[in-house]
Amino acid sequence: MKGAIVVNTERCKGCRLCVVACPLGILELADKMVNRRGYRYVEQVKPDACTGCTSCAIVCPDACITVYRKKVD
Repeated sequence: MKGAIVVNTERCKGCRLCVVACPLGILELADKMVNRRGYRYVEQVKPDACTGCTSCAIVCPDACITVYRKKVD
């Protein structure tokens, strides 16, 4: 299974719950970028490593993360 994550960066408050929940360590807070509300948001640092486990989306209190899964042939 291969996964892809889409983060709604404008809603993200940078709580880091998804960063901690990701078993593969593919999420990090943006270094210098902030959204319109002034929060550092989450971004993927290893997008090709995502398996689509949905751990990040499950723990996100603001439902900012959507996970897509696809079969790899």
